[in-house]
Amino acid sequence: MSIYYQLDFEKPVVELEKQIAAAKERLGLAGGVPTNGADVGAGVGASGIAAIEAEIAELEGKRHELLTKLYKNLSPWDTVRVARHPLRPQTREYIAMICRDFTELHGDRRFGDDPAIVTGFARIGASPGIRVMVVGHQKGKQTSEKIACHFGCAHPEGYRKALHKMQLAERMGVPVVTLVDTPGAYPGLGAEQRGQAEAIAVNMLEMSRLRTPIVSVVIGEGGSGGALGIAVADHVAMLQNSWYSVISPEGCAAILWKEANEKTNSAAAKSLRLTASDNLELGIIDEIIPEPIGGAHRDNRTTALNLQDAIVRKLQQLKQMSIEQLLEHRYQRFRKMGVYLEESAAVG
Repeated sequence: MSIYYQLDFEKPVVELEKQIAAAKERLGLAGGVPTNGADVGAGVGASGIAAIEAEIAELEGKRHELLTKLYKNLSPWDTVRVARHPLRPQTREYIAMICRDFTELHGDRRFGDDPAIVTGFARIGASPGIRVMVVGHQKGKQTSEKIACHFGCAHPEGYRKALHKMQLAERMGVPVVTLVDTPGAYPGLGAEQRGQAEAIAVNMLEMSRLRTPIVSVVIGEGGSGGALGIAVADHVAMLQNSWYSVISPEGCAAILWKEANEKTNSAAAKSLRLTASDNLELGIIDEIIPEPIGGAHRDNRTTALNLQDAIVRKLQQLKQMSIEQLLEHRYQRFRKMGVYLEESAAVG
């Protein structure tokens, strides 16, 4: 974990990790050789080495217990913070870890290419793999990439690019996999002039009747229409420490309390019911994909494998359905949202 960025609630864990790193350096376990080049293990004797190993095991056990406790009881606002962690994997990283033969496709054939949306053909799963069209948000890692990607806030040309590639997948009989990770669509003047709302609305309409299986996963942030623009799917899942909501906590706080600060952001996050467990309970999503203890930013590889297994499993199920069954299932999935039964009070 980066020492330059740490979550407030993880400070006790960071302290334990520093102690573990120091103990490993004393033992000479940093790559087999201590960072200063000295043989720290030499001269301490077998009993000394055993004592340091026992210390490391004890510290690692404490770290695991603490991480388990902290991540089992995350508040909604802390969940948002974890979803925004700079070391959390993004679309391009997941593509590199779980996809083969990725061929990126660019442009919306109307205005230009939006780097905030990544699209391309790939294979996912055990060889030979399932051919898919991958569509996902990209926030960027380095500052220059973040600026180029508008911090994951796509322009209308990004959504039109996504739709164009999904329609290409439909013509080729290839399923679509979308990875959602955006605080929301780009709200700038140029984006509005080029039809931001219209582009998202058209995507939602066309995805609702796309004649190929669609699996969507919220891998980090799922903010408002920016997320919905690529999330109308047969199966919608969320990674355990992601969030999905009509608005960001800061946006909600600014509207309700005219001020976004720690207190109002936390209250807004709780009221929005934006966590994966909340969305599953409300019927907005169909599945929660587990993350390793301590979040995806601590173990990218395990998270990627969990994501791959969930996607492959669901695609195999969806491919057993006829296109007409698929479209009806997709329609009913969204049609039943917000439906509830109201019981009349008993007449005394």
